[in-house]
Amino acid sequence: MSIRTVFTTAAFGLAAVAAAYAAEPQEMRQEMMKHVGGATGAMAKMVKGEDEFDQAKVIEALTTISNTMAEFPDQFPEGSETGMDTEAAPAIWENKDDFDAKAMALKEDADAGIANPPADLDGLKAMFGPLTKNCGSCHETYRLKKEG
Repeated sequence: MSIRTVFTTAAFGLAAVAAAYAAEPQEMRQEMMKHVGGATGAMAKMVKGEDEFDQAKVIEALTTISNTMAEFPDQFPEGSETGMDTEAAPAIWENKDDFDAKAMALKEDADAGIANPPADLDGLKAMFGPLTKNCGSCHETYRLKKEG
């Protein structure tokens, strides 16, 4: 799979999601997080030894994360604080600049991995820890914990 194919596939996938959920930002951001979770999960399987290291799949996952984070902060307009089982914490709207910065930091981490993709499993492991730490720090502050 060429890098051009990876980028094109990821871009079309995100565009399809955007078209399907454009009317409801809560659904859009939930769908976007599913894509990020899937991308992160694909790399996690490699890190855990459940899947073989595959540089093209790593680049595809990082591209999904980058493309998603580029649009993600826009999915939190005023008035979308509640509804549709949102897990978005009120802190997002109280400190939108920090929230946006965290999303862009994750995008930048993904972009760095795309520009200089890991050549092997050790390289993926070195990149994966900081990438997921960035995800976690945002979730700690800006994601409501589900009850039950």
